[in-house]
Amino acid sequence: MPYTASDLRKGLKVEMDGVPYVITEFQFVKPGKGAAIYNCRLKSMIDGSTITKAFRSNDILDKPDLEEHTLRYSYSEGDDFIFMNENFEQVAIPGSVLGDSKYFLYEDCEVEVLFHNGRPVEVTLPTFVEKVIVETEPGSRGNTVQNVTKPAKIAGGYTLQVPLFVNQGDTIKIDTRTGEYADRVLKK
Repeated sequence: MPYTASDLRKGLKVEMDGVPYVITEFQFVKPGKGAAIYNCRLKSMIDGSTITKAFRSNDILDKPDLEEHTLRYSYSEGDDFIFMNENFEQVAIPGSVLGDSKYFLYEDCEVEVLFHNGRPVEVTLPTFVEKVIVETEPGSRGNTVQNVTKPAKIAGGYTLQVPLFVNQGDTIKIDTRTGEYADRVLKK
């Protein structure tokens, strides 16, 4: 059943011209005369581009054909990343769909993949992943200023800012939503 303009809200997924969009901003406007207007900013789930569109209360929008599957990461092959479903069938997802998330993958990592008409459009990783620092400068003693950070690199080449006390070889927790340092993991 399609959506009407009154169903619109932030986070809703709709389809226009065969492209799935997610509503990132929503504003309801009721002028003195005439029909209500729903101003929306929509982000394409295919290429990430955004558009602004106004809908009238009698406009009809399609629901996108979306399916969500849980897959496990296996390995990378060129620019493709190979995942396995519960039936051990391989699914190749291009690096362009993963974006920076590709740096946070590890073997057997369980992810949620959103498919539109059988094509992967969005990959959701666990909120936090643990990675080892492969390269960073040693922390300098005596620098007690709050929130001083330095660049650090994890396997795969991703660079992020970490506190001065984090050293090469340390394991850190990274927030996959932002790509930022969350915590240092102490190994026993």
